Amino acid sequence: MVTKHAYKAKPLPPLIHNAFSPFFHLPPFSPHYYPKIAEFLIPENMKGRFLFLSVLLYSTFHVSFSIIDGLVANGNFELGPKASDLKGTVVVGGSKSIPEWEISGFVEYIKSGQKQGDMLLVVPEGAYAVRLGNEASIKQNIKVLKGMYYSITFMVARTCAQEERINISVTPDWGVIPIQTLYTSSGWDPIAFGFKAESETVEMLIHNPGKEEDPACGPLIDSVALRTLYPPRPTNQNLLKNGGFEEGPYVFPNSSWGVIIPPNIEDDHSPLPGWMVESLKAVRYIDSEHFSVPQATRAVELIAGKESAIAQVARTIPGKTYVLSFSVGDASNSCEGSMIVEAFAGKDTIKVPYESKGKGGFKRAALKFVAVGPRTRIMFLSTFYTMRSDDFSSLCGPVVDDVKLISLRKP
Repeated sequence: MVTKHAYKAKPLPPLIHNAFSPFFHLPPFSPHYYPKIAEFLIPENMKGRFLFLSVLLYSTFHVSFSIIDGLVANGNFELGPKASDLKGTVVVGGSKSIPEWEISGFVEYIKSGQKQGDMLLVVPEGAYAVRLGNEASIKQNIKVLKGMYYSITFMVARTCAQEERINISVTPDWGVIPIQTLYTSSGWDPIAFGFKAESETVEMLIHNPGKEEDPACGPLIDSVALRTLYPPRPTNQNLLKNGGFEEGPYVFPNSSWGVIIPPNIEDDHSPLPGWMVESLKAVRYIDSEHFSVPQATRAVELIAGKESAIAQVARTIPGKTYVLSFSVGDASNSCEGSMIVEAFAGKDTIKVPYESKGKGGFKRAALKFVAVGPRTRIMFLSTFYTMRSDDFSSLCGPVVDDVKLISLRKP
């Protein structure tokens, strides 16, 4: 007897979907892309073996890929050193004292609520974090898929040094991230860093290159997470990549801060695929769980005036007419007042005013232009600095989303 099995509207498990989506070129977590995957015949005496194979495949992918989107091993540092490996807060038990991590230099294990002089040290998630003193570092080996793109999101707080910065590297990629500017009043900023895996195991290193008189003035680190990125491609319906910003870094589900995309991020391994941050200050990546987003589930907030800009270079045909359309709004985060988003397409520009009440909402805008070269730089920035009305220490700004670039058949 032969039994006919048809897979219809039932979606693949998310982990298997994530594993296979690069090969099928399908966006992750999109069940409606699977109206009918396959239809084939299975002999009755093979049904048990087929079921076993299915379970085995699911188990294999569950083990292999379950760590990809979320905290790395002991990423929140809740597993700490043994009491005998601590001298006060300083870790003295050797490089393997913190489970799953290898440490070097002056590293402290900090408990939430601990005091440093008149300053109270707060931990954003759980009860513990680490502090990196002069030239101190933490590192961990992570299993990944060679050739895939990833983003690391981690929480960082400045303590008492004014010029603090973080050096993060995943060989051969590295970047020095300034943390002088605080973007949230909590003192903690979630920061993203992107890389391409050059091997199946990569070494992630977070290093404090600073040298202070007091080594305890180094930055605090907590909640280190990883997310797989699937670089989007232009289509005939949008010549821009990732125009809706749906592909981006891991956003902590229990955090209402969004994620900071640092300044001077290039396109090659950007944690926001397709986009560059061409500015001295960062932009904020936000999600619909905690903010008002014009379209779908992700968007970008321009939080530092003209010092906060995103850009992408699109392929165009000289002499052809194009339309750049996009949404401008506010994140419903008490960011109130008159805002202006400036959009550029090569040498053409448009200024889009938006009067924000800080409670959400958006408007559409469009810029029609004629391409003058084979590549056109698309860029967005905010004209003004804006502060939240309920928190005068937190920068905010207009939201940009649903960016589309299409060519017109007739100029």
